[in-house]
This record gives sequence, structure tokens and C-alpha cells, in this order.
Amino acid sequence: MSEHTSEVVLDGTEETILDQPQAGEAPWSRLHSRMIWVDVVQTIVSLSPAIIVVTVFDADLTWGSMWPALAIAAFGVIGAVADALRWFFTRYRVTDDYVERRTGVFVRQYRSVRRDRIRSVDTEAKLRHRLSGLRVVTIGAGQQSTAGEAALSLDALLKTDAQYLRSVLLHGEAHTQQAAQSAANGEKPPEEVTVFARFKAWWVLYNVFNIWAYAMALGLLWGSFWLVSTFGFDMSAFIGGLLDWDALGWGWTVAIGLASVGVIGVIGLGINYFTTYWNFELARLPGENGTLLRTRHGLFRQREVNRDENRMRGVQISEPVLWRWMGAADTSVITTGLDVWSTDEPTAILPRGPIWVARPVAAAVLGVRPNPLETPLRAHPAAALRRRIWWALLVVSSIVGVLGWFHVNDLVPGWAVWAGLGVAPVALLAALVAYRALGHAVVGRYVVVRSGLLSRATSALDRSSVSTIAVRESLLQRRLGLKTVSAMTAAGWGIYEAPDVAAQEAVAFADAAAPGLLEPFLVASSDEQ
Repeated sequence: MSEHTSEVVLDGTEETILDQPQAGEAPWSRLHSRMIWVDVVQTIVSLSPAIIVVTVFDADLTWGSMWPALAIAAFGVIGAVADALRWFFTRYRVTDDYVERRTGVFVRQYRSVRRDRIRSVDTEAKLRHRLSGLRVVTIGAGQQSTAGEAALSLDALLKTDAQYLRSVLLHGEAHTQQAAQSAANGEKPPEEVTVFARFKAWWVLYNVFNIWAYAMALGLLWGSFWLVSTFGFDMSAFIGGLLDWDALGWGWTVAIGLASVGVIGVIGLGINYFTTYWNFELARLPGENGTLLRTRHGLFRQREVNRDENRMRGVQISEPVLWRWMGAADTSVITTGLDVWSTDEPTAILPRGPIWVARPVAAAVLGVRPNPLETPLRAHPAAALRRRIWWALLVVSSIVGVLGWFHVNDLVPGWAVWAGLGVAPVALLAALVAYRALGHAVVGRYVVVRSGLLSRATSALDRSSVSTIAVRESLLQRRLGLKTVSAMTAAGWGIYEAPDVAAQEAVAFADAAAPGLLEPFLVASSDEQ
């Protein structure tokens, strides 16, 4: 466990003690009971497909046709029962120093978060929460360890209670009460908000040309196939009757199939973009101990994340290689307390969009000039390209060698060996792309490093946050006169590297990237003595 969160397993005696707060202590509260009614509706809705199939449609009811509807019903019922048990066994309270929660059915757990350690407050509302006036509040305190979960989550609170709790945790009790008093008197105090970016519909173009379009399309088609099969509709026969596939031949059949699946996937990704990022806004607003960086977005599932800017250590812009020709970029903050592995991407501050928008927004978030993400970076020596070519040829040789051994033992045909040689141009091109991605610089208070093949990442890291600096070289790097400089920090990915820097420049760059860390180990040159 980290220093600012705690979790213990309670027996019955300890649980009874916690249920009876002493005089002056904050009482324990339940989650809102409205979620029970939401679960009842969820159960009814999940059972409706199976009921409709049985009572309305005259279909051949077999396990093969009924299992999708039954699976939906089972999933909905199990989820509703789990939510009901969680509501019954969960208690929480907010004291002057801690936010505490007790939960668990078979294993009772107690978790507390110190209020001065809270680093983000995330409010989320799925469609069922919005329709019922509920919100999910997730309080982050840097819990990125083995559990892979937020420090504390309350699912679900009444919307007004969630807003009040978020305001208290982010702005303090006094500010919240003053705002409530002003609202009661009909006054609306001005909100000191600086908006950096808002939703742009045309950014959908950067989010639909994606290899995941085929994955989404296959998922939609598979689900549709089983759903219509439940109602007795033969989709295979329907598709077979659309065109004369025998006359078209297998080439045109494959081409039409890929194009159709691609179009379905693009439409699906487009809908996903609009529903996910509708009403998006990136803004800075005041908090209890400084300023907060807030993102909020969502059509059906609304989400708001508030990040403590005192914990921010920099910004990273990533450019995926297959979409670099479009100028597509993903923008995220380098900060402590947010899980970089989370599928919800709490560190992302912009949807995927144009690089010429991401760079000035990142500079505005950092509040510095010149923009470290627009400064020309120092190129790496040609020896770095030779090193990548060496590795590319090694990979190609290994593939050809394995395929050759398979061919000698009659496991693969001879053309497979030639196909392995066909990998060589792709590998050499990848080596060139990876080399051109390299760059480094020190711009004001930030050290900037850039590298990456599949995703070229440019990271601007505050030099004061670098806790460790490392300069290392492999055997091949030593022969080529190269070194890798690594800046280590408690934020983001933890380590940001400038690979294959010229050996004569590496120590000077490392010293500039982390002022003072290397001074005890440096020896003055003869000219300085």
C-alpha cells in the first residue's frame, strides 16, 4: 500500500466499532437507494429479449438460437444482484482529514484516502445513471499498484450529492458553502475558468481511419448475426442473395467484403467518437490548493476528470506512424497519481486530433514560451541509423533462417523463404522511420526527448521533477560511439529516454537535463583547472 491510502480486512467486532462513530465524528452514509430501482429496471430490460423471442416470435427455440438472449438476461440479472449487494454492504464518510469507505460481501474491506493526498476527482454518469439522476465519483490518490484500481470509488451518489462532494474535495468546505449560499440568494459567482479547447465535429476524421474499424465491424456483424438468428432470420442467405458471387469471382468477393466491413467499422468509430467526446471541454479552474486541469465530455456516458496541476510534470504528444501523414496526434499530461495503463485514459487531455492544435494547447497547459514541443530538436548521429539497420538485418536474417530450416525439413514450401526475404524492405524502412523520430533538447525548464517507431512520442518533462539520470551504453553502442540518456521521474511512464545520443554529447545533455544530479560525479576538464 502507498503512504496515503490504507486498506484492511475487518472482522465483525471492528465493523461494529466503525458503525458507531464517537461524538463529533462524521457519520457513515450509504450509497443512494435509487440505484436499487435502476437495477430493477435493468433486470426487466435484460430479460425482455428472451421474453419477446418466446412469446411473440414463432421461432425454432433451440439452445443455438436462444443462447444470446439468455446470456443477455443472465448478465443483466447478475449485474443487478451484484449492485444490490454492493449497495447493502457499502458505507462511506468524509472527515476533516480522510475520505473513508467500507465495502465487501464475503471479505469486508476498509479503505481511506487522506484529503491532502487527493490528486484527481472523476465524476462519471452512464446512461442509466443519467436517467436516474445518479453519478459515480472516483477519487484518485496515485493508486497505480497491483490492484490497478482507483484509490476510492463511490457508485452511485445522487447528482447533487456528487457535485457537493466533488466541490468539497477540490475547493474546500468554505468555498463550497459560500457558493451554496450565493446560489440560495440567487447570486451566481463568476467562475474563473480558462478554456483551452472545445469539441470539434470535424476531428472525427482523425478517429475513424483506424485499424480498429475492422475489429469494431466484426464485433457488430457477429452480434447482429446472432441477434437476428434468434428471431429466425437467415443472414447468410440474405447476403448470398445480394449479388452473383460466383460470377464476380473470389477476388472481387474479397474486395467487396473488405470494403463493406471497412465502411461499417468507420461508421461505428464515427458514432463512437461523437458519443464519447460530445460537448468536450478542456479548461483550467481554481482549486483548494492551486489550479485544476479539467476535461469533461460524453453524450450517453458523461465523464469529468479534475487533475491537480501541482502534480503535473509535463506533456506528451504521440503521433501514430500509420496516421502521421494526416498529422494525427494524441495529447496527454505527465503527472503523478493517474494510471497510464487505464483504458479510460485519465491522462489524455485531448481527443485524437491535428498536431497543429495539440502543440499550442500543450504549450498553453504548460504556460511557457517558447513552446518546448515546437522547438527544433537536435538530430542524432548517423551511427544511430546504422544501429537500427543492423537490428533490422538481424531480424530479417533470423526469419529467413527459421523459414529455411522449416523448408529443409519439408515443413513449409520454398516460396515461404522468399517471402521472408520480402520482409527486408519493410524492416529497413522501419529502421529509417525510427531513426528520423529521434531528437532531444533542453528548452527552458523542460527537457524534451522524442523517439518511437509505431508511435513517435515527444515528451516535455520538467527538469525539476527528474529524480534520477542515467547514461548507459550497450556493447554495440560502444562500438558505434553512442549512449542512451534516461531521465527518471515519479510521474507518467516513470522513465523518458533519449536513445543513441552521440557519446561526446551524452554527459553534457544528461547534466543539463537534471541540473545538479551529476555534479558530484563530474571531473573538470584540463582547461577549467
